[in-house]
Amino acid sequence: MKVIVTGATGMVGEGVLIECLDNSQVEQILYIGRKPSGKSHPKLTEYLISDFLSLKSDNLTLTGYDACFYCAGITSVGMDEAQYTHITYDTTLHFAKILLAQNPNLTFNFISGLHTDSSENGKVMWARVKGKTENALKALPFKAQYNFRPGLMKPDQTQVHLKGFNKYITLLYPIMGLFFTGCTTREIGCAMISVTQIGYSKNILEAIDIKKAANLK
Repeated sequence: MKVIVTGATGMVGEGVLIECLDNSQVEQILYIGRKPSGKSHPKLTEYLISDFLSLKSDNLTLTGYDACFYCAGITSVGMDEAQYTHITYDTTLHFAKILLAQNPNLTFNFISGLHTDSSENGKVMWARVKGKTENALKALPFKAQYNFRPGLMKPDQTQVHLKGFNKYITLLYPIMGLFFTGCTTREIGCAMISVTQIGYSKNILEAIDIKKAANLK
C-alpha cells in the first residue's frame, strides 16, 4: 500500500506516521507538510509546501497512491468561524480534490473530532465546521472515505511533537480512561490502514470503532 500522510508534526499525525513506518502493509509513504516530520526511513519521502492551497491538479508528485491519511488540523481556540473554516474546510477540500484528480481509486481518511456536528447547525463553531468538512468529503467520488473522531488519545512513547496538554496526556490517560473511551495514536494509524484495505461498516469511526478496526485482519 502506498499512502500520503499529512499533519506529522502534530500529535495524531506523528502517531499515524510512526505506525505506517512500522507497518508491513505500507510500502511507501509520502509526507506532505509545511515542516519536516523529523523522521527518516527508507520508505518515507517528504514533500514540503508552505500552503496546501497552492497545490495544482497536474502535480505528478501526488500520483500513484492508495490512500490519504489526512491528520493536518488546528485548534479553533482564538479563531473566528471564517478563519477556522478557511483552514479546516477550504484547505482540506482543496487538498482532497487535488488528490482525487490524480488518484481516482483513493481512500481518504480524515481526522475529525469527537462531537462533530454532522447537521452543520449546532451552536458549537468548530463542530459545525468539522461536520461541514466531513459531509463535503463524503460527497466526493473517492473509492472510500472515512472520518475519524477519536476523542481521548494516548501518544506513542516515541513521539516528540507534543504541545500543551498533550505533553502530560500519557500520565493522565489511565485516570481519564476510567471515564472516557480512548485509543492510541498508533491504533488510529492501524485503523486507517485496515479500513483502506478491507473497509468498515460505518464511515464515521469513534474511539470504539477505531479500536475494532485496528484489530481487523
